[in-house]
Amino acid sequence: MGLKLEEIKSLIQEAMPDAEIIIQDLAGDENHYSATIKSKIFAGKSKIEQHKLVYKALKGKMGNELHALALNTLES
Repeated sequence: MGLKLEEIKSLIQEAMPDAEIIIQDLAGDENHYSATIKSKIFAGKSKIEQHKLVYKALKGKMGNELHALALNTLES
């Protein structure tokens, strides 16, 4: 079972209200996405820390309902 693009965006937006989010469904299967996320919350954090914040925002869905998410995180 996949995860809808809108749900991914909503979960991230809930955790990072200032975020600018662009998500693409890479395979059309609701399981393989690419996301570019720009937020002030990433300031001063390493890429690994930034990605962990995104995974935390997904509330355990990464690796379960969501198989693959290529991340590009940016400080705003």
